[in-house]
Amino acid sequence: MTSRELGALLLLGAIWGASFIFMRVAAPEFGILPLVVLRTSLATLVFLPFLFLTGGGRQMVKLWKPMCLLGAINTAVPFALFNFASLQLQSGVLAILNATAPMFAAMFAFIWLRERLGKLAIVGLMCGFVGVVVISLDKTLGSQLSIVPVLAVLGAAGCYGWGACMMKKSLAGVKPVAVAAGSQFWASLLLTPFALLQLPQAWPSSLAWMNALALALVGTGLAYLLYFFLIASAGPAKAVMVGYLVPLFGIAWGVIFLNEILSVWDFCGGLLILLGISFTTGVAQRVAHWAKQRLVVN
Repeated sequence: MTSRELGALLLLGAIWGASFIFMRVAAPEFGILPLVVLRTSLATLVFLPFLFLTGGGRQMVKLWKPMCLLGAINTAVPFALFNFASLQLQSGVLAILNATAPMFAAMFAFIWLRERLGKLAIVGLMCGFVGVVVISLDKTLGSQLSIVPVLAVLGAAGCYGWGACMMKKSLAGVKPVAVAAGSQFWASLLLTPFALLQLPQAWPSSLAWMNALALALVGTGLAYLLYFFLIASAGPAKAVMVGYLVPLFGIAWGVIFLNEILSVWDFCGGLLILLGISFTTGVAQRVAHWAKQRLVVN
């Protein structure tokens, strides 16, 4: 990985980690669904020039049915669930639980796409599950907090996992920018009628607007473009490593900007989830293989 690619990876992790802060600040004033519509509409506008440059617009129109379904499952529903959960959960916890998406993807790929699930992948799923249980119990036992927001984040991560399998099955070979633009466009279109029923009674503050715009233009538009660059330049296997950086940045930004304090159990659960992801995605195996080769060479 070149220094340019590493810089893009770190920047992407920082942006996606900050997205949970943007949600926490903007969602209470905008409302759950209006914020999703604003986010997806502006992100669609960001993608438009790249659609014309790459010729992805034709694919977006031709494959409107799977794009519409993807927009609902992979964008509209998870974005709304995250906005709902951000009303009660800390941004660091949101980022940690969001990291379970690759495990859901592996599980759905096994069920739906009949992909083989190795022993280490099964161990990874179990580690991730234990990590989620640790965080869930820490947030609900002895507190007024309901488990519903935790389940909402897991539901969102599950949607991302399902969406990844759907893209592999129904949208293989489609330009990434067309997939991103199509999912954002259809999510906006599908949720607009419902968002109009939830418009905020008071005009959101300038701080809420800044965070909403940052979420749409930076956390969605720019972030996806960086992700596409990494996939094209460094390859998918290295691009997905950003999933390990997002929880770290999410926790750091929450502590720095929102004065959040995570418990020991949050960190323990987070480490179990990251360990589970490393087994499920094969990263742990690749690192072990690389270390073994280095020992042989030396």
